[in-house]
Amino acid sequence: MTKTKLYEYRADLLLLSVAIAWGITFLMVQEAINSTPVYSFLFFRFGLASILMFFIAYKYLNEINKKTVLVGILLGSILFSAFATQTFGLAYTKSSIVAFITGLNVICVPFLAYFIFKDYVRRNVFFASLVAVLGLYLLTMSGKLTLGFGEFLTLICAFLFALHIIFTGKYSKEVNVYLLVLVQLLTVTLLSLVFSLSLDITTFDLNYDYTFFKAVIVTAVFATVYAFLIQTYMQQFTTATKTAIIFTMEPVSASIYAYFVGGEILTSIQISGAVLIIVATLIAELQFRKKG
Repeated sequence: MTKTKLYEYRADLLLLSVAIAWGITFLMVQEAINSTPVYSFLFFRFGLASILMFFIAYKYLNEINKKTVLVGILLGSILFSAFATQTFGLAYTKSSIVAFITGLNVICVPFLAYFIFKDYVRRNVFFASLVAVLGLYLLTMSGKLTLGFGEFLTLICAFLFALHIIFTGKYSKEVNVYLLVLVQLLTVTLLSLVFSLSLDITTFDLNYDYTFFKAVIVTAVFATVYAFLIQTYMQQFTTATKTAIIFTMEPVSASIYAYFVGGEILTSIQISGAVLIIVATLIAELQFRKKG
């Protein structure tokens, strides 16, 4: 095994840990936003994450430059816009449909990567993305798929998440990763505050209970600082399309966690979907040697 492939496998495994972290914290976030406005919660989550990230990145502050700031603002704006469209989409359609359509970013990534940066996508990786979409459908869908306003917003969300993955893979090789994540998180924090003050009933007059603090702290540490630092750093060693496929493991881990902790029931169809997603991640890792 070459050193490059070793780095790629390590990157893929760590990106898988990110998808698992997002899946496990999904239930915590759902519980928290039952009593906390969405953008207010995002403000506290990303605000705490920004503070933690500052202490990680402060020793690199002398390396900050205009490109790092601009790329960080770009990534942060895309990430926040994805959260915003997904949140508004949830107000108009079922969460299961939102989960499925959001996951369609896995099929958007290879096309966007090719058209924007002319990135070559191996056939097995493209096939894996199709298998992942089928798995997502079986795992998440529990309603009729139509194209209403909520579905349209969520399609925009999927497109934005795809762009975030592609641009992260592109620019993580060109600037300091720690500073890039810091600027990105600060951007999401600021935009969340602006939207919360504009749209939420309240931003600071909240019920600061155990559920709130648990969700904010756990998501800030694991689903934000750890997740985006690992994603940004490790996308230097793997492709955007493989990253998107690996991230489809998020609803799988969320479903498994909800089954064991939340007491939710998994049907045989959902289990089949989860298995297909796992198979898709394995297909994406396959390497084929050319004959001759």
